[in-house]
Amino acid sequence: MKNFRDLKVWEKAHVLALVSYEATNVFPRQELFGLSSQIRRAAVSIAANIAEGCGKRGNGEFQRYLNIASGSASELEYHFLLARDLHFLDASAYQRLNAAVVEVKRMLAALARKVDSERLAV
Repeated sequence: MKNFRDLKVWEKAHVLALVSYEATNVFPRQELFGLSSQIRRAAVSIAANIAEGCGKRGNGEFQRYLNIASGSASELEYHFLLARDLHFLDASAYQRLNAAVVEVKRMLAALARKVDSERLAV
């Protein structure tokens, strides 16, 4: 069992969730249960799946949760693109948020490779 707070990728994902909440605060009110909610859920899902995976036994289960987190990150990446195209996010905010989610996706991929290599080495 690992402590998720020790993982840099969890820390980045947590910050991404916080800034996602901040970014959606300026969305139109009618999006509260639409795109705002989708963005918030996807962002929270990334950090939550990393944390849940850390609480599981064995690297196989941990890797499965990292894959789920990665899927949520891809979903979030699309939601940010949609928000930009709907003019809910300006270009600057979109670039900042997109860069953050791409960084988290890269970190998740690297961690998943590391966990996989450790699992196969056993």
